Amino acid sequence: MPESPIRKIVIVGGGTAGWMAAAPLAQRFAAVGGPSACEIVLVESPDIGTIGVGEATLPPIRAYNRTLGLDGADFVKRTQGSFKLGIEFRDWGSVGHRFFHGFGDFGPAIDARTPWQHWLRLSRITQGLPSYEDWSTSTVMAKGNRFTPPVDGAPSAANAYSFAYHFDAGLYAAYLREYAMERGAQRIEGLIVDVELRPEDGFVTAVKLKDGRRIEGDLFIDCSGFRALLIGGAMQSPFEDWTALLPCNSAQAVPSERVEPLTPYTMSTAKAAGWQWRIPLQHRTGNGHVYCSHFISDDEAAGTLLAGLDSKALDTPRQLRFTTGRRKQGWVKNVVAIGLAGGFLEPLESTSIQLIMDGVGRLIQFFPDKQFKPHLAAEFNRQMALQYESIRDFIVLHYKLTERRDSELWRYCAAMPIPDSLAHQIELFRSSGRVAIFDPGGFAEPSWVSLFLGLGLLPENYDPFIDHIDPQALLQHFVRLRQAIAQTAADMPDHGDYIRRHVQAPSHP
Repeated sequence: MPESPIRKIVIVGGGTAGWMAAAPLAQRFAAVGGPSACEIVLVESPDIGTIGVGEATLPPIRAYNRTLGLDGADFVKRTQGSFKLGIEFRDWGSVGHRFFHGFGDFGPAIDARTPWQHWLRLSRITQGLPSYEDWSTSTVMAKGNRFTPPVDGAPSAANAYSFAYHFDAGLYAAYLREYAMERGAQRIEGLIVDVELRPEDGFVTAVKLKDGRRIEGDLFIDCSGFRALLIGGAMQSPFEDWTALLPCNSAQAVPSERVEPLTPYTMSTAKAAGWQWRIPLQHRTGNGHVYCSHFISDDEAAGTLLAGLDSKALDTPRQLRFTTGRRKQGWVKNVVAIGLAGGFLEPLESTSIQLIMDGVGRLIQFFPDKQFKPHLAAEFNRQMALQYESIRDFIVLHYKLTERRDSELWRYCAAMPIPDSLAHQIELFRSSGRVAIFDPGGFAEPSWVSLFLGLGLLPENYDPFIDHIDPQALLQHFVRLRQAIAQTAADMPDHGDYIRRHVQAPSHP
């Protein structure tokens, strides 16, 4: 056991990030008493709003919920959730074009080689070969608005996909708050006006509230959002600005009425100066317009958002400002930044909650004692930097491979310099059909393939090791697999019907 264990954790800020940090920490320390006891305190102010636009997630959120022991059906009901099989992209590569980024691969490996490489070979020698998307179970399900969870058992079309959730971020934060407080976490309401530092080494010793209260602690988790009160203010961790790569700096969000059919996917539609999201929930539809204020006024952006709704708006658009980038160090001394305090990447691929979840997971993995050995922080920072940069490149890819030249934004994106890491990934795929993965825990090969092919980048060559397979036998395999996927999806219930039968939220007046 460490000689000087952490006795008190202070989480600065609530919202999704704060309560996603508090819940697993409360779970781990709930049954611990005696010399290993640790107090968890979350400080939040009702006067400071939360961003709360991240209502779409990635499949690993299921593992996070499972680790907490959350009941899956109860979670979906309590958060007005729906299911997400991927993202449909409209007008990105060119106006009028659509493609789908689904969760899962394009069938089983063939002779230890990824299946889409075999499709690539067949597409060169077979007339009228269907799109590679026809071999993605999640994509076929999404096109038919079908959903049921994957079944256990031997690999088949019925489990060759994954899924995530859409949910109300505010309800999710409240759900986790209840969970954490039931397990001993404390909530203190108040506005932080000062941060006290230890003179000899600059560690945070306490935060001071407007009413004069002092909250002391050993470990401080900064979930204060864009304010970055501790990591940017007290710790002075520099911010690395990525605006040159991702020029969108504004967003407007507005809820609208629920629309039928209830689609099991997020929709992203490219616009002249940015893009618009559509996220279906049980009680409403979440919508937003992410844009660059240099290319469009806020009033015009609001008009674009409202004109793009497919149901009646339930409010007026809410304005948001941001700068894309990350803190150079997310862990400094005894302060760890989680969520927006550590960095921001626009929600194009639903990575905001993923970054919170992974930040909390790494903090638990490298959990310190009061000595705060510097190599723990160094490894946390290395892994978080790798993740941020890999996600950055994945999002930049959406903009860079465009064939659009119809507005200033798209002309800028087509011409802008990109990181060497992404340039390598693009050229490797263009020349050989291979995919370079820099972050093993990030987006996997099928996701990169979906983006490359969806945006029109067709490789010049394919893997030569697959040429020995008889093409006729290979074609027959693909025909059978496509038929199995189509039939499996057709036999599934409608997404809305599945929700009504299994996870319908209680109705509210």
